[in-house]
Amino acid sequence: MTHEQASPSSLIKWIVAARPWALPASTMPVFFGTSLAVVIGGAQLDVGRFLLALLAMIVLHSAANMLSDVFDYKRGLDTQVTPVSGAIVRGWLTARAVATAAIVLFVLGSGLGLVLVAVTGRLLLVIGAAGVVIGALYTLLKYNTLGDLAVFLNFGILGGLGSWVVQTGSFSLIPTLWTVPMAMLVIAILHANNWRDTITDSERKVRTFAAVLGDKGSLAYYALLIFGSMALLALFILVPRLVAMDFPAMPWTFVAVAAALPLALRLWGRAVRRREPRSPMDFVILDGATAQYNLVFGLLCTGSVWLSYAVR
Repeated sequence: MTHEQASPSSLIKWIVAARPWALPASTMPVFFGTSLAVVIGGAQLDVGRFLLALLAMIVLHSAANMLSDVFDYKRGLDTQVTPVSGAIVRGWLTARAVATAAIVLFVLGSGLGLVLVAVTGRLLLVIGAAGVVIGALYTLLKYNTLGDLAVFLNFGILGGLGSWVVQTGSFSLIPTLWTVPMAMLVIAILHANNWRDTITDSERKVRTFAAVLGDKGSLAYYALLIFGSMALLALFILVPRLVAMDFPAMPWTFVAVAAALPLALRLWGRAVRRREPRSPMDFVILDGATAQYNLVFGLLCTGSVWLSYAVR
C-alpha cells in the first residue's frame, strides 16, 4: 500500500489537527456554567447564546491546539507519533498550513465572541479577551512554567464564568469558585503530559512546572489535583452549612460526584506504578486517561446541578 493510499481524507487530517479529543476539557465548563446560571442563578435559558458560546469555545480551543502543535513541532518537542498526536507530526499537514488555520480560527472565534458581547455586555468582552490572549500565548506560557495557570484560567474559571455571564449578564463568585475543581483536573491533564515529557522538555530548554517539581514533586502535585478537586467539592457542600456565611452552599446532590472516586484511584495507581506499569502504555497515556476522568467528573457535576433542580 502506498503512502497516498494509506493517507486519510483532508477532512480527517484537519479534524486530527484540531485534536477534538482535547475539547471536552474546554467545553465542559460551558455546560457547567450555563447549568449554574439557569438552576442557581435563576436565568432563563437562552439556547441560542449557549450554542454560540459553545461554538466559540470549540473554535478557539482548536486554534490554541493547532498553534501549540506548530511551536512544539518546530522546537523538536513533538517528534514521536502517539494516539493523541496532531496532524503535523503524523506528516499529514505542514506546520505552515496548520499555523495559518490557527490564525483563521482565532479570528473566527473572536468574531463569535464579539457577537455575544453585543447581546450580553462589556463584562463578557473582558472575560473573552483574556481567554483569547491566554490561548494565543499558551505555548509561550507553557515553556516558562505558566502553562498550568493558563489552562486553569481558560478551560476552567473563565469558561465557567463566561458561560454564566452569557446567560445572566452579571458577575458572580458562584461559577468562579465552583468551577475550580474541574479546572484542577484540566491542570492534571496537562501535568500528566508534561511529567511524562520532562526529560525531552528539559533537553530543549522548556521549563514546565513538572520539570520544576521533579519526579517526586510531580507525583505529589498530581495527587493534589486529582484528590484535591474532590475534597474541594466536599468543602463547598459542607462549609457554608457549618459556618454562617453569606455564600450559598453547593447542593447536596453533588455527593453524586463521589461515584468518580474509583476512577481517580485507578489514575493514582498508574501514577504510582509509573516505573513498573502493569501495561507499557499506562504512564505514557496518563494524560489521556486523566482527560477521560475529567469528562466523567464534569458530567457528574453538571448532572448534580440539574438533579438539585429536579428534587427541590
